[in-house]
Amino acid sequence: MTALHLSSRPESATTPSNPWITLVAVTGGQFLAVLSTTVISVALPTIGRELHADATATEWIVNSYVLVYASLLMLSGGLGDRYGRKGIFLTGMATFALGALIAGLASNIPMLLVGRVIQGIGPALLVPTSLAVVRSAFPNERERAVAIGAWSTSSGLALAVGPILGGVVVTGLGWRWVLLLNVPLVAVFATVAAHIVPRLPRTLAAGRFDWQGAVLTATAVAALSFGLIEGREQGWTSATILGAFALAILAGLVFVGWERRHSDPLVDLALFGNRAFAAANLAGAVAFFAFVGLIVYLSAYFQQVQGHSAIRAGLDVCSVGVAFALATPISGRLVGRCGPRLPMVTGLALGGLAVVGLLSMRSDSGIGSLWWILAVGGFGLGLCLTPMTATALAAVHPHRAGMASSIHNALRQVGQVLGVAVLGALAYSGPVLSMAGLHHAFAVAGGSLLVMAVIAALALRVEAR
Repeated sequence: MTALHLSSRPESATTPSNPWITLVAVTGGQFLAVLSTTVISVALPTIGRELHADATATEWIVNSYVLVYASLLMLSGGLGDRYGRKGIFLTGMATFALGALIAGLASNIPMLLVGRVIQGIGPALLVPTSLAVVRSAFPNERERAVAIGAWSTSSGLALAVGPILGGVVVTGLGWRWVLLLNVPLVAVFATVAAHIVPRLPRTLAAGRFDWQGAVLTATAVAALSFGLIEGREQGWTSATILGAFALAILAGLVFVGWERRHSDPLVDLALFGNRAFAAANLAGAVAFFAFVGLIVYLSAYFQQVQGHSAIRAGLDVCSVGVAFALATPISGRLVGRCGPRLPMVTGLALGGLAVVGLLSMRSDSGIGSLWWILAVGGFGLGLCLTPMTATALAAVHPHRAGMASSIHNALRQVGQVLGVAVLGALAYSGPVLSMAGLHHAFAVAGGSLLVMAVIAALALRVEAR
């Protein structure tokens, strides 16, 4: 794998001889990185038994990865824009593989958590830069829309199929292979990327990198994510959780003030004056808030209420992933032909209606009566993700695609953490999943998507004018 090399010479602006192979290489890395947020969840009971860990310790096997991933996302886009996206991407791949190797060979929980923290640095580096590489590799707008659709597909499918793949691997090979299989797969994708992905443009700004902004945004996102992750366990009014939220607010306010004064900021706040950019990023956060919560708590419903195995529960919700995969190519073509407004608004509206439709679910409702509702929701998600991403990237000069990608991915990740925390607080009554609470969660998630559909329709209409 190629090490990160930070030189002062600008990269040459070259287009790959085969951009579609470039797309396969970077979306492969993206798929593995996002997959690791869900694939290990079904292995937690087995890990707890073998390594003699309690429930809190095993939960942090997932949470440590998510926390590091979310808090460092804003950093990597700026590094890629300035020092070269290819180098940052390959460094992220190498870090991800190293963390997976350490975690997979761990003999105790502390060693496993160290591996997961290192592994979480990987996607923070490679996910925003992978999208920036796609943006630069496809100068043709229609082809770029299709490529972004493929990138979005890899991300959504990783979330949807993670529990199924995790269950299969744990049952057939053991929990360690959920982590160790990443190493040879990363080696393949990284080797292809090292040979195929060209050196892509950097920003030409002469000022130094905004490390203060990077530290402030990492602190704000980490504190917010920690508070949301631990809130239900420690109590939303506990001193620790209130302190975490206060630190997040303080760091966020200082970050905004600092970025306004910085000559070459990590985040150009003026971008949010573009209504389409602001709406696309807010829509990304809302979509992940609703759909990640939907997948997590529907899986819990099938296991805790209906007594299904982890693999069976994964199969119960697979219609979301299948419909998503069918919708994203359609969405990419629609964006290329008629712009982002129609697929984004339609997707959000379909998703909202589908989630609201789940209010008909009862404790004895089988998948036979629910699969088509889940399929409509997955199709809506597939329609709206590509135009959100395309709109966010189109708002900036190609040299700052890394920054736009970091903003978009960071907000989606925060939306994901927020969805699991808020919808979980609604769905659970103590340690038990309740049907009344689940209905409240569906009402909030579905209502959020429908409101976002209206906001997106108005914002993109004004921007088009």
